[in-house]
Amino acid sequence: MATGLSLIISIIALVIAYLAYTKSGGSVEEMKRKVEDLGLTTESLRSKMGDALENLEKKVRGEEKKSEGQPRDKGAAQQHTAGADQP
Repeated sequence: MATGLSLIISIIALVIAYLAYTKSGGSVEEMKRKVEDLGLTTESLRSKMGDALENLEKKVRGEEKKSEGQPRDKGAAQQHTAGADQP
């Protein structure tokens, strides 16, 4: 019952917000254009984030290759030697 009431209240709030937006001079076409612009901006940011993560991956993996001869974690190396002692 509470979820139904909150749904009705949220729908009423959306209608009131839309009426206030149109009364202040906004139009549906303008709103659609802004949403499309936001989508283009989001795609651009997504691309930049992907490039940054790719560069970070190259830096991290480059460091891994330098230390291949050494164990990565002392605890993991100790576990392997302790496990060998047990039957």
